[in-house]
Amino acid sequence: MTLDHIAPVELEKSYRLVNHGPTVLVSARHDGVDDVMAAAWVCGLDYSPAKLTVVLDSSTMTRKLLEASGKFVIQVPTVVQARLTYALGHTSLHDDPEKLVKAGVEFLDFEGHDQPFVVGCSAWLACRLLPEAEIQNRHDLFFGEIIAAWADTRVFRDGHWRFEEASSSLRSIHYVAGGQFYAIGEGIDVAIDEKL
Repeated sequence: MTLDHIAPVELEKSYRLVNHGPTVLVSARHDGVDDVMAAAWVCGLDYSPAKLTVVLDSSTMTRKLLEASGKFVIQVPTVVQARLTYALGHTSLHDDPEKLVKAGVEFLDFEGHDQPFVVGCSAWLACRLLPEAEIQNRHDLFFGEIIAAWADTRVFRDGHWRFEEASSSLRSIHYVAGGQFYAIGEGIDVAIDEKL
């Protein structure tokens, strides 16, 4: 996998990678075990320091790995990864140890970050868990500090998504239900009156 189109994203702008509400892939690694799951409920929380939230069901292996390691990755899958995303969201590593192989998951490396980053996504956010045991246990809600972020420059540059300028295959996906996703649509620019 070539990293030609991948560049770092400023941490202060990294929340923009998830601010448009995409379905994401959450991955974690601990003690030689990797897992990846799909999640629809992720949200930017702050930009200095950069933080986000994600909801992870207590039954998932990814959550167990995340809690054990204190680290995780949020990545934004693309249209061509819709089937992979669905498979990762509907199969558990608890039930099928070959889950990642069967789904066709491949990983790439970012120097200095020993985490499983999924190949083919349009953005990656390496996160450090900010433990809040009571909230995690009661609401399945996790807080993460974004410690590094990268994006595919064909579709995210200068702190902004450029979906309309890139191949439609690079658009983010948004899960509805029953195997149905929507791809993000066209951008709408609003002229900002400086007097407002």
